[in-house]
This record gives sequence, structure tokens and C-alpha cells, in this order.
Amino acid sequence: MCMTYSALVMTLIALSSVRTCTVKLKPLSCELGMSHFRCLQLNSVKRYIRKGVPLEHRARVWMGVSGAQAQMEQNPGYYHRLLKEERNDSLEEAIRTDMNRTFPENVKFRKTADPCLQKTLHNVLLAYGRHNQGVGYCQGMNFIAGYLILITKNEEESFWLLDALVGRILPDYYSPAMLGLKTDQEVLGELVRMKIPAVAELMEGHGVLWTLVVSRWFICLFIDILPVETVLRIWDCLFNEGSKIIFRVVLTLIKQHQAFILEATSFADICDKFKQITKGNFVTECHTFMQKIFSEPGSLSMTTITKLRESCRAKLLTQG
Repeated sequence: MCMTYSALVMTLIALSSVRTCTVKLKPLSCELGMSHFRCLQLNSVKRYIRKGVPLEHRARVWMGVSGAQAQMEQNPGYYHRLLKEERNDSLEEAIRTDMNRTFPENVKFRKTADPCLQKTLHNVLLAYGRHNQGVGYCQGMNFIAGYLILITKNEEESFWLLDALVGRILPDYYSPAMLGLKTDQEVLGELVRMKIPAVAELMEGHGVLWTLVVSRWFICLFIDILPVETVLRIWDCLFNEGSKIIFRVVLTLIKQHQAFILEATSFADICDKFKQITKGNFVTECHTFMQKIFSEPGSLSMTTITKLRESCRAKLLTQG
């Protein structure tokens, strides 16, 4: 099915209303009862997105496939009302503390910039903290919101995209207990045990917990871990296909560098190897890298991930 990017964007906007749910949004899929033609449209959209969304279309595509556009349209004025709510000193202080730590090398986020994106970033994080009081503000959200602002150049759109990520695509990653994050790190361990058992055995033999080597990858969604264009290509798919993309990326990095990782002979050596595998030509060549994440790990269904999440979450709750 041939489609120009302009047609793709219009298709996404038209289909976003089909995917809207007040409780939980699912990635694009051929749902029961959906016409064959619409299935072809959705598959065509997936193929285009996996090949990379042009920068000029990225904001509209992310808004469409994530359901953020529909949420914004269904809640006119909500973002601006949040900014006018009563002050919460502890929330504002937590956000303010991280302002100067957010992309200090980017001139647009410096206090001397005109306009300075720190104010925009503060507003988005403050509004989100008031919107989702169960999360409030968590370190790592500043980098994600900063990326969203740079791409959308729009406060309100950045807020709704942050809500799509934190509230639906990655639930409980940023809550105080971070149960969703801890669960997914356990899920990763199970997936590595299934797909790359030699690496799993090495980790277990030296007592290296997955949280020590990948927690920042998960929390920051690969920001400042992988090259910018590679991160944006990953996010294209993350907004469309959901959290399984994170597992595909991590599994690909590990599998591609399995021999290198297995050279490690100590706890510290393993940790160092995991830092090194995020550098080099493999991650810089984003087109090849993105092709690899859909082939290297093999089959990885959401059904499998959901089952693993259920068992890992139950184990974590039992451990207290």
C-alpha cells in the first residue's frame, strides 16, 4: 500500500479517535471487527514509522499514534487550568532542583537563552505533577519532557505526550515505588534467560542485578545513552507499538555484543561492558540498528511480556 507522509499524518489523525480509551490506550492493532482496509492502513502506518518519521512530521505522528491528540481535543483548556491550580511547594522545589541539570549543553535550556526552554519545561512538569498526583515528579521525567518540547515546540502537546508515556505506555515507571520499572527489569532478566542464556548465567554468577546496568536506560528511555537520532527512531516506534520496543532495543544491544560481554571476568567488568555496548557504529547507524531490533531478538509478543510481568510483579510484591 503506497502512502505519502502527508497522507500518513492524516491517516494517523483520523485513526487516533478509533484508538482512544478513557482508561487505557493500546498500540495500533487490527482489532476484532475492524475492516480489512483499516488493517491495511494500520500495517502501512507501522511500516512507515519503523522506517523513521521525518522530523517535520514527528510531533503530529507521535500525537496521533499515542492517542495524545485525541486526549487533548477531548479536554480543551485542561492543561492551562492545571497551571493555575494552587501551589505545591514540595512539587515545585523538586522540579526546580533539576532545571539546571536538564541538557546543560543545549543552549536552548540555558537561563541566558531567549526564549529559555527552562520555563516551558517547568510548566510541563508542574502541570503533569498536578495532573498525576500519584507520580508527581520523578527524576528522569525532566529529560523526557525536554525531548518532547524540542520536538513539538509546544507546551500543551508535550504535556499530553508525557501523559501518554508516563500514564499509559510505561505505567508505574515513575511512581514513588517504581513498581512498573522494577517489574520490567525483572522481565528483562527472564527474557535474557530465555533468549541469551549465556549472558544470564554470567550475570547471575557474578551477582550483577539488572537494575545496576539498565535502570537508566529504562528511566530515561535511552536519552544520553544512545545517539539522539537513534533515540528518536526508538521513540517513533515506542509511541506506536508500546513498551515492548524497550525490550527489543535492550535485547538487541545484548545479543549483538554477546561475545564481548562474555569476556567479562568480574562484577565491575560486566558493568563496564554494558556501558561500552551503547557506543560505537552499531548504535550510530540508526537505520541498521532499527532493522536489527525487529529481527535480532526474534519473536516477542505482548502476550509473552504481559505474562512475564504478571509473574515478576507478583514475586516483587511477595518480597515486599
